[in-house]
Amino acid sequence: MPHQTQKKILLPVDGSEDALGAVRYVSKLDPFHNKKVVLFNVFSGIPESYRNHDKEPQFAKAIREVRAWEMQKRKSMQEYMDTAKEILIRSGFPENAVVVNIHNRKRGIARDIIQEAKNGYDSVIVGRRGTGSYKEIIVGSIATKIIEKLTFLPVLIIDKIPLNQNILIALDSSENAMLAVDYVAKTLGGFDFNVTLLHVIRGARYFQAEIPDLFLPKADVESAKKEINIVFDTAKRCLIDAGFKSNQIDTTLILKAHSRAGSIVHEAREGNYGTIVLGRRGLSKVQEFFLGSVSNKVIHTIRNRAVWMVA
Repeated sequence: MPHQTQKKILLPVDGSEDALGAVRYVSKLDPFHNKKVVLFNVFSGIPESYRNHDKEPQFAKAIREVRAWEMQKRKSMQEYMDTAKEILIRSGFPENAVVVNIHNRKRGIARDIIQEAKNGYDSVIVGRRGTGSYKEIIVGSIATKIIEKLTFLPVLIIDKIPLNQNILIALDSSENAMLAVDYVAKTLGGFDFNVTLLHVIRGARYFQAEIPDLFLPKADVESAKKEINIVFDTAKRCLIDAGFKSNQIDTTLILKAHSRAGSIVHEAREGNYGTIVLGRRGLSKVQEFFLGSVSNKVIHTIRNRAVWMVA
């Protein structure tokens, strides 16, 4: 039997409490305990421009002070990484399954994380907020850059949540939606999780203010329902084949919605789902994650949940 490489999770951490929240999320999710976790910090020390002045007497004192600052910063980060590693080990991870990597910054924090993600990882897990203490993900933040640019792996975005076993998978009839189902099946199959498959049919709208909203004709709605029922059946088979029991899987169909993203967020809140799973791209066939997409709107709107974005 050929040797199978242990799957790896990349868990970028920045010294913040929110990043530790992502660590705790991983520690509490039993399916992740058979994987290797790499705690990855992009360390920003002394700029190269400072190092070039090492041998200039007029800069000697300043250089010593900056070096002392760098040493203290690295020591603090090592202590933080030790704390993060201890959280995972205490939850049952073998010590050799948790790796600490304090990486000297090269191209930039987000770009270095994305480059590291190319080294055989199964997924990337990030805290929603970091040391910036912003109340929301904002364009330009490290988390947003990772979500936008890291298009080749599932990205799991973790907010501070009371972990529960309820999973909401929002899907359409696209290939990417089924990739999301497949990832959930392979990751959570055989464990005690409840999955709801959600599809939203949006009503057709005229955007002129003087014309009222018009919804899809009944025949088109019935056709859409038949199409998504086939998708539901395919998704159920995928989950059951991976170890889910039929009574762990439910389906929900929302008709005549004004906003797909709004309906997904509302369903997640009303149904008390701890995790929302989305395909990165849908029927639009757009090749990159882009502002304005359903997935992007859900990420920016939802709070106190984990959102899994599957490429």
